[in-house]
Amino acid sequence: MQIRLDGKRALVTGGNSGIGAAIVRELAAAGARVAINYVVHPELANALVAELQAANAGAASAVAVGVQADVSDATQVEAMYAELDRQWGGIDILVNNAGIDGAPAPTWEADPANFERVLRVNLQGSFLCARSALKRMTAQRSGVVLNMSSVHERIAWSGFGAYTASKAGLAMLTQTMAQEAAPFGVRVLALAPGAIRTPINQNVWSNPDSLRDLLTKIPLGRMGEPAEIAQVATFLVSGAASYMSGNTVFVDGAMTDYPEFAHGG
Repeated sequence: MQIRLDGKRALVTGGNSGIGAAIVRELAAAGARVAINYVVHPELANALVAELQAANAGAASAVAVGVQADVSDATQVEAMYAELDRQWGGIDILVNNAGIDGAPAPTWEADPANFERVLRVNLQGSFLCARSALKRMTAQRSGVVLNMSSVHERIAWSGFGAYTASKAGLAMLTQTMAQEAAPFGVRVLALAPGAIRTPINQNVWSNPDSLRDLLTKIPLGRMGEPAEIAQVATFLVSGAASYMSGNTVFVDGAMTDYPEFAHGG
C-alpha cells in the first residue's frame, strides 16, 4: 500500500526534532505540505524546511514552513493558525506532538508550578491546537487530528505524575473530540509510542545498564525508531485509515502487555 497525502496541509507541533521531525519528513514524502511548529531551536526548524524544499525543488509552492509558537499560549496558537490561513488557506491534518516530561519528583515533593507547566503544554496545548484545527476542519467537513500520547497513558511512571496525568487526560479528550467531530466528517485519534530512540532520552539508551533494564520491559527486545512512529502516524492521518477514530493506537513493541507492569514493575 502506498500512502499519498498530495495537496494536504499539515501542522506538526514540536516538529523540529525527534519523533516530530520524523513525522514531518514522512508526511512530506507522502506529498503533504507541512508546517513545522517550534518554540526553541529555530535553526533545527529552518534546516528541516531547507531539507524538504531541496527535496521538492520543482514544487509549485512551499512544501514546508516553520512557525514559532508556544502551544500552551492561546494567543500564540491563534496567531500560528492565522499564519497558516494566510499561507495555505487552512489545514487538513494536525499532529499534536509537542510535549515535555517535567522535572522528576514523587508527588509529595513535586513543585506545583512544574506540575502545572507539564499539564499546560501536554494537555492544554493539545486542546488549544485541536480547538483551532477543529474550527476549520468541521467547517470544511474534513480533516484529521492526531494526538501524540504515550504508553504512560496506561502505565504508571514514578516521579512523573504530571506527565502520566496529561497523557491519560489526552486519551479521554481524544475520545470526546472524536465523538463531537464525527458528524462533520472529521476524525480524531491518538498514537502512543513506547520507548523510542530519540535525543531526548539518550541518557537511557546510551547507558548499558539502564538500556538493559529497559529492554527487559519490551517483549520485542529493542527500542523503537522515530521512523517507525512516523510511518504509523502517516497511515493514521491518511485515507487508508478512514474508518478509524476515537481510539489510541499503541506502537510500543508490546510494552503495555508486559506482565511486570501489572505488578508495579
